[in-house]
Amino acid sequence: MGGMRAARLIKMVLLLQTRPSMTAAELARELEVSERTITRDAQALSEAGVPVYADRGRTGGYRLIGGYRTRLTGLARSEAEALFLSGVPGALREMGLEDAASAARLKVSAALLPSLKDASRTAAQRFHLDAPAWFAEPGTPALLPAIAEAVWDDRRITARYRREGTAAELVRELEPYGLVLKAGIWYVCARVAEAGVADADGPFRVYRIDRFTAAEAAAERFARNESFDLPAFWAEQAEQFARSLLRATVVVRLTGEGARLLKHTVDPVSAQEALTGADPADEEGRVTLTLPVESYDVAYTQFLSLGPEAEILEPAELRKRFSDAAARTAAYYGDPG
Repeated sequence: MGGMRAARLIKMVLLLQTRPSMTAAELARELEVSERTITRDAQALSEAGVPVYADRGRTGGYRLIGGYRTRLTGLARSEAEALFLSGVPGALREMGLEDAASAARLKVSAALLPSLKDASRTAAQRFHLDAPAWFAEPGTPALLPAIAEAVWDDRRITARYRREGTAAELVRELEPYGLVLKAGIWYVCARVAEAGVADADGPFRVYRIDRFTAAEAAAERFARNESFDLPAFWAEQAEQFARSLLRATVVVRLTGEGARLLKHTVDPVSAQEALTGADPADEEGRVTLTLPVESYDVAYTQFLSLGPEAEILEPAELRKRFSDAAARTAAYYGDPG
């Protein structure tokens, strides 16, 4: 039997395991073959001992008799997790899960087993891809596969890492809950275990994996706090980080279009808060608001993109930069003669 046909027959059985019955047309659409091929495949399965039954009549179709389940080799948990992450092949490769994903694709039947029904949920709590602003090719820290294995297996790690801006190394015992890939950088979200025991109410922290210099997994597993929500935790951390960068303020007057585009230009949460707290629009439909920004240099770059839809009022030195830029721009587009 050809490899492609064998894979198709397996998939046909899996489809029939998940539904009471399917018509030849439905199976043909799912398997991307003709209905005549479906008829031949059903006959081949029947001859091979798989109890595929063809219902006759107006609502007829194919079904499996007696709750039959395939006896194919099952998926290991790591393979099931990897299967649900297979849309991010680069991340799989870097976490050392590419082999597991390949095995999972060959044994997709086991993804339907009751013991693995929660695989997609548990995968989402152990790996998060923060795709917006994903502008850099991710590096692969040497210790990522080892840390990823500990994350998937709920094992404590004794980690040695460098703090930002220093050469000093710290040693921590961590309970690694999840991995995040953001803008080409890998992070692990973990709870610190003091004297081998994590505080049930203790905070979760974020560590850059490329700053780890050693990570050794313990033999025993830790009891995972099932209320931990990796995507929600990461969103909160990202928002706090973004706010921590906003150390200056500007006063800006925006047209209606400028106000509409503001959330695409600066931090969206700060933009919404500033717009909500702004005074009513003037007779020309413009609103004036005070906005926190990372720095005046960053604000200059951001508001240049709004062109005439934004007018910087304060601080005076930033307003002058825009005035000078506007004069130079006007010179470029002045009298064509």
